[in-house]
Amino acid sequence: MKLENSFHVDAPAERAWDLLMDVPRVVPCMPGATLDETVDDSHWKATMQVKLGPIGLTFATDVERTEVDEAGRSVTLVANARETRNRGRATATVESSLAAANGGTRVDIVTDLALSGSVAQYGRGMIEDISSRMVTSFAECLQAQLGESEEDAEAAVVAQSRPISGLSLFFGSLWRRLGRLVGRRKQ
Repeated sequence: MKLENSFHVDAPAERAWDLLMDVPRVVPCMPGATLDETVDDSHWKATMQVKLGPIGLTFATDVERTEVDEAGRSVTLVANARETRNRGRATATVESSLAAANGGTRVDIVTDLALSGSVAQYGRGMIEDISSRMVTSFAECLQAQLGESEEDAEAAVVAQSRPISGLSLFFGSLWRRLGRLVGRRKQ
């Protein structure tokens, strides 16, 4: 499934690009992610934790930077993840591009995501809602990393280290879907 997200950060494109290329600083901005190892300049190992109510999932993830276009400020990462107790797999190709916009930088992210095993049981709509909320949280952490205060940057990374709570994401997604359904019926 293809997921498209965009966000804005209040920093020049050059500074945002430097941060985006610093994968060891970016990985901890993903909710529930921990960088475990830097293999080389284009390969990393990370752990991603997701909590769905009483069920906790831990994904061992290999990340590879496959393409870099410095002039066009775009980069492609490929992530291959397997749930450590063999409850599923995920593969994602993430294309990120940056452009100067309104005194800051617009970040566009296109993710081609494939899920298998028990993690694939969640519908496209829920995955899109969860993805959108994760990107919002990711953007807030990146903004803190680009800010002036080291304390804010550290606090943002610590906040992201907690596992993603699928239960709150699930109920938020359900609430938004019900709102859209009720809105259609009123028309």
